[in-house]
Amino acid sequence: MKNLKIGEKLTKVPLIQGGMGVGISLGRLAGSVAKEGGIGIISSAQIGYREPYFDQDPAKANLAAIEKEMKKAREISPDGIIGYNVMTALKEHAAHVKAAVKAGADIIISGAGLPTDLPALTEGSSTKIAPIVSTDKSAHVILKYWDRKYKRTADLVVIEGPEAGGHLGFKKEEVESYTEESYAEEIRKIIATVKSYGEKYNVEIPVVVAGGIYDSSDVKRILALGADGVQVATRFVTTEECDADIRYKEAYINATKEDIKIVKSPVGMPGRAIMNNFMERVMGGEKVPHSPCHRCLAKCDPANIPYCITDGLINAVKGNIENALLFCGAKAYRAEKIETVRDVVQELFAI
Repeated sequence: MKNLKIGEKLTKVPLIQGGMGVGISLGRLAGSVAKEGGIGIISSAQIGYREPYFDQDPAKANLAAIEKEMKKAREISPDGIIGYNVMTALKEHAAHVKAAVKAGADIIISGAGLPTDLPALTEGSSTKIAPIVSTDKSAHVILKYWDRKYKRTADLVVIEGPEAGGHLGFKKEEVESYTEESYAEEIRKIIATVKSYGEKYNVEIPVVVAGGIYDSSDVKRILALGADGVQVATRFVTTEECDADIRYKEAYINATKEDIKIVKSPVGMPGRAIMNNFMERVMGGEKVPHSPCHRCLAKCDPANIPYCITDGLINAVKGNIENALLFCGAKAYRAEKIETVRDVVQELFAI
């Protein structure tokens, strides 16, 4: 196993803790993962939901919380590798990237669309940049664009597969048609594409695979494909250090395989979540009343959405489970107990 080099820092295990929006991966979780030698990632999506003025000025609340959560993480792991996940789909994407750089992020990982402007937004800083791609086609598009426009390439690439949680980079039919074998072939193609850009710029670009990685056998399988590391999110939800309410964690522990479904987010993107009363109402065609717009996703029409994703995810992190959008990865049903971050890291890399 090779470790991942981010700037002058080196991991102890080739692991990124995946960013999980609206309060699931905050400073405590990210700092704890970094302390164990992985890369801790804070999600900027509606990160300021706990600020008292969030309803009145969500943009200001989110920027304030980006700085606060990084400080929290640094208190836990002063020398660890800590970064941000900033979704391209966010209305305030550019402002969040700049705030993350200012807060001292070692790396910014960006998906939910192609982060075409990430090099410009981080220019002049030491913050490394990593796009999330799901197909070889999307890897080609973003790396070619950065090469032509900015004369640079990625510092790291995250491949997010069809077993990932939350919003997915595939159409619903694609998610259902991929097999482990067919997606393994896609991973090999993406690794070859990334390697070609690494050769052009005479650098090594680590490739990290995400989606459905739950235990050491998954880690072995991914590394055998030629990847440099793994990104794991769902497994860290049921840890003591995750900031989510205990009832959210228990929803994972209580879920069966059959409870986990592909659902549609308000902006039409497919996502993976645990079915509950709220999601059954939505899937049945009910339009759920929502709070005034908190300006989260760029392509959202508040007057015509079936439900508000911010409301659903805030309910989840606060433990209001029956009225929540319970995003999760494909293997969330395997959770059996609350663990520590150290336990999870040690088990993942017991290979």
